[in-house]
Amino acid sequence: MGAAREPVRTCVGCRTAAPKRSLLRIARLPDGRVIVDPTGKAPGRGAYVHRDPGCVDAALARGGLWRMLRTGADLDAAARLTQEIEGAIRT
Repeated sequence: MGAAREPVRTCVGCRTAAPKRSLLRIARLPDGRVIVDPTGKAPGRGAYVHRDPGCVDAALARGGLWRMLRTGADLDAAARLTQEIEGAIRT
């Protein structure tokens, strides 16, 4: 048997495919909260973005992140999420 293939996901910022492990997952939990999911295992709908500030900015500016999560965005939630993503990128 061959080695298992690594899953591939598409970045909502730049729209390029990359290995799942190289991307950061953003999840909309069943209760509606949107969080950064560093483990990639939180329940709910997920969207992936490169750990690159340019991709994060593009995902938020064009609204792709919110469309993928099937939720609306208010300014407070966007600001909080941006801070969480920046913290996750630095680690």
